[in-house]
Amino acid sequence: MAEKTIELLSPAGDMERLRMSLAYGADAVYLAGPDFGMRSFAGNFTPEELKQAVELCHSRGVAVHVTCNTMPRNDEAARLPEWLEFLQAAGVDAAILADVGVLSLLKKHAPGVKAHISTQASIVNYQSARAWYELGASRVILARELSLDEIREIRDKTPPELELEVFAHGALCMCYSGQCALSAVIGGRSGNRGTCAQPCRLPYGVNAPAAGGHPLSLKDANLSPYLQELEDMGVACLKLEGRMKRPEYVAVITSIYRRLLDEKRRPTREEQRQLELA
Repeated sequence: MAEKTIELLSPAGDMERLRMSLAYGADAVYLAGPDFGMRSFAGNFTPEELKQAVELCHSRGVAVHVTCNTMPRNDEAARLPEWLEFLQAAGVDAAILADVGVLSLLKKHAPGVKAHISTQASIVNYQSARAWYELGASRVILARELSLDEIREIRDKTPPELELEVFAHGALCMCYSGQCALSAVIGGRSGNRGTCAQPCRLPYGVNAPAAGGHPLSLKDANLSPYLQELEDMGVACLKLEGRMKRPEYVAVITSIYRRLLDEKRRPTREEQRQLELA
């Protein structure tokens, strides 16, 4: 088996999906506690479950990244120090965040936890990536809308110590890097607060249900044919979206991406079919 040179980061919406990620070859998992994460309806982890998850993952040599990437209001900001201190005490490896105030609190209250800047921060250029690095981030998760050439330029023009993470597979948002107000306007559930109702997935237009028209719903991303290019240009981590997907979905995509990375090849026609049907 080829030496692992790029991290495979899989979704863990709850303990069952976490176990699937572990069983099928993830190098790291990302999950959320009861607050501050962008997937409020994923199941998520109580503090006690989160500690158990960290222990289980670390026993397998797998890192744990915890999402703290909502835009916290004043009352939430007041509760963040205690939560960040808990994450460090639990042994969490990294916190995924999008707010500069959260980064400042992380540095004060959990200096042993790495700062990964969320795709919610809409990092689309090398200067933005540099600025987050100068503020103390060890990794930036690039906007999902970037081309391979744009990713390559960001890599070439940022410090080599700054890790780049790229979404390799899963849902795309109709708005830039999730910066959407549609759900909040229609149903009072904000995507930037972790409670998106995904109205963009619904049919719209005259007789839309009958016609099957979904003009706002994008196809899922699938970068499986380009993994070697991403690795060669210096991307540190490939992220698989899907904390709200079925456990079987997590198993299928994790196992296929694991094989492709280990064997340094493109997917077969059958593997592409499985990814499309997952």
